Amino acid sequence: MDKSTHNAIRGKAALVTGGTRGIGRAIAERLLEDGARVAICGRHQETVDGAVQALCAKGDIFGMVTDVSKRDEVVALVAAVREKFREINILVNCAGAGVFASVANLEPAEWDRMIALNLSAAYYCCHEVLPIFQTCGGGDVINISSLAGSNAFAGGAGYNASKFGLNGFSEAMMHDHRNDGVRVSIVAPGSVDTEFGGRTPAGESGDFGGRIAPQDIAQVVVTLLNMPRRTTVSRVEIRPSRPPRR
Repeated sequence: MDKSTHNAIRGKAALVTGGTRGIGRAIAERLLEDGARVAICGRHQETVDGAVQALCAKGDIFGMVTDVSKRDEVVALVAAVREKFREINILVNCAGAGVFASVANLEPAEWDRMIALNLSAAYYCCHEVLPIFQTCGGGDVINISSLAGSNAFAGGAGYNASKFGLNGFSEAMMHDHRNDGVRVSIVAPGSVDTEFGGRTPAGESGDFGGRIAPQDIAQVVVTLLNMPRRTTVSRVEIRPSRPPRR
């Protein structure tokens, strides 16, 4: 959708979890460019401050250190964002983690962390934001999932479980609140060119290495938000056009 023809984002207040780097940062940057007021969060003060400093020239941005896997910190975050922007119209749940190992080798603490960050955190954020949506006449939730949420693979038990769960949560929430003016969408990319999993982004050299550019995920998010409100896009799957040959 051409930004010049329609922009339903301008003036809206958005919360992007995991917005200090990777996909979340690309989404936050694009929302700022399209005129939204944007709040981001991350677990470390240095990364939050760095992202805010880098993005502040693009628009009104607010950052706060938050571990969204902890409900009390989510409550504090949402309250702070509402105090800053007076409203929240868009929630993008992007914070996530992945540890890849067989069930026998996956540590219980690693399992717990993935379920908490990839699934429970989305529930905490939605639970706190939905009453605000009600006062604003509705809103949009976009949950960043993964193709791993519908395609299991060896070594992915914990990650698969968390993303399968996120997809089920998202679809049920859509049914719960579609008549309240709330749209819920799942964006499920394949391999994205970020630091996820300890990789070095190939795009820093101008070559995305057969992965999806995070800016392309941001483009999809903007397209979903600009859809007429009569329509909800439930799920978008995204793949690189030319993955490496095997």
